[in-house]
Amino acid sequence: MLLELQNLYKSFGGVPVLEDLCAGLERGDRVGLIGANGTGKTTLLRILCGQDEADAGTFAFTANATVGYLEQTGGLVPEETVWQAMRHAFDAALNAMARLETLQKQLAAAPGSTALAEQIAACTAVIDAADAYNMDHQIKRVLAGMAFPPEEWQKPAGVLSGGEQTRLRLARLLLERPDLLILDEPTNHLDIATLQWLEGYLCACRGAVLVVSHDRWFLDAVCTKIWELRGKTLKTYRGNYSAYLPQREAEDARRRKQHEADIARAAKLQDYVDRNLVRASTTKMAQSRRKQLEKLEITAAPEPEPYQLDFRFPYDIEPYEELVVVKDLAVCAGPRTLFTGLTLTVRRGERLVIAGPNGAGKSTLLQVLDGARRPAAGLVRLGSGAQPGVFTQQQARRAGRVLDALWDRWPRMTELEVRSHLARFGFRSEEVFKDCAALSGGELARLRFAELALERPNLMFLDEPTNHLDIYMRESLTAALTAYTGTLLLVTHDRYLMRALGCPILYIEDGKTTLYRDFEALLARDTAPAPPPKAGEGPAAPRAGYGKEQRRRRAEVRARLKAVEQEIEDLGAHIVELENELNDPALQRDYRAVQEKADELDDARFHQQELFDEWEKLLAEQEDFPE
Repeated sequence: MLLELQNLYKSFGGVPVLEDLCAGLERGDRVGLIGANGTGKTTLLRILCGQDEADAGTFAFTANATVGYLEQTGGLVPEETVWQAMRHAFDAALNAMARLETLQKQLAAAPGSTALAEQIAACTAVIDAADAYNMDHQIKRVLAGMAFPPEEWQKPAGVLSGGEQTRLRLARLLLERPDLLILDEPTNHLDIATLQWLEGYLCACRGAVLVVSHDRWFLDAVCTKIWELRGKTLKTYRGNYSAYLPQREAEDARRRKQHEADIARAAKLQDYVDRNLVRASTTKMAQSRRKQLEKLEITAAPEPEPYQLDFRFPYDIEPYEELVVVKDLAVCAGPRTLFTGLTLTVRRGERLVIAGPNGAGKSTLLQVLDGARRPAAGLVRLGSGAQPGVFTQQQARRAGRVLDALWDRWPRMTELEVRSHLARFGFRSEEVFKDCAALSGGELARLRFAELALERPNLMFLDEPTNHLDIYMRESLTAALTAYTGTLLLVTHDRYLMRALGCPILYIEDGKTTLYRDFEALLARDTAPAPPPKAGEGPAAPRAGYGKEQRRRRAEVRARLKAVEQEIEDLGAHIVELENELNDPALQRDYRAVQEKADELDDARFHQQELFDEWEKLLAEQEDFPE
């Protein structure tokens, strides 16, 4: 037994967090620790790593067992390079190598020394255990797997982003190869390729792994056991997350049935006692029943599951068929061009996932599509009737209470209606009075989803919507997005969500955009052979040359395209001004002025559509010109 927990107990301020935890972990086990946010998962990890103390109970590791813990912050020297940080995983072996050199010189001077020979053997054992003579190869392999290209190996750790620092700490921990590897949310900030590499590495790991994760795909791929923290106690289930679910349901059903049977038996005994205790002929039997009732232990009912949320994203208006039109789009981040030449159309009711490695430009593209950022070239147009809703990756902090965040925006709702709506997103009882500034990342995300449901958008732009959510809220959100009949564009690394949506995936990598039919097609992209050319297909024939008249027309088209794009931009700004004027209470008192502004707005929108149509025709004509 590598690790054994016996009746572990922990409280904060007299409030129990963990009670009577009992579990065991064998060498080779890969255990997923799950539970709703706030149930004490990180507290348990800190106790096992010695960073916190239990109030009662014990836990014990096998003799000489080593433990590695993925710290969420700290552990890196800002001035050291990525390569130097990774070499610290071999500090014990490097010290042994330096000591070995000295011992060998001493042994050469005293060849018969048994003590020196024993010390040399001990140093050699340390070096061999770490495979230190292949240290550089190991470092390169892990850095490549954790998405650190060679050009970043000499970067100081202090200039890395938060996500990159987390990946570097994880990479170094993997090289240390402890007997028990404890990981707290290791999948944060990892793209699909890195996740797949990490899963393979952990499955081949010779030691044991204890991991807290809300990534269902990761738990299914890696874990052989599940520890569930629920109702302050720990329950062990065999298999991965998908195997755990039916086991938990069966256990809950059994406990519920036994609880109801115990209640019925207690009621029956109590009824007999009440009817017969005062009768002389049956008093002894009644007293016997009363003793049975006193000794009867009623099986506790399963803990209620407040994390099972049921919400949807409704909308009112059906928009135009072609809802998001992208033509020859180029996107840049500062001086860097992320990609060019993207053309696609997302129609009413369709879904599109945007995926790719970190830094490829996924979030930047989504910001261009939702209008928060201007493209470097090309055009993005939303169809008539589009009512967009946006979820950003990092939710901004806000003032006031949770209740007021909704009530201030929708003042016509009653307090009961607001609280009932918030309850659908996990804000119950006194939680609706919490200060928004004190909310966690997951709570801020749930609050934004509650707002989105009231905004009733028929087009949603979601940037990493499952980040910061526990596994139960992720499942509720997956169900809501699957049931959503509006148009959905989202950036995500959540593979379970991708598969559940079953929609096309736009994959951005190395400055190129590729559209895959679905998640299975994306997974098969590295192994799928290129489609054979159709009969009669071959290299495109060169286009015929053209003369002076054609060159003149091409110049005219280019000039007109530029002018039309400027007109579209200016007209869009004018339309926004007219819409703001129509919403002005002062103007609304004069019905004639309102009518004039409304007519002007209709004319502007009609002209805008004419410009869009002309732009598309000009662009098609330009594409037909030979190079």
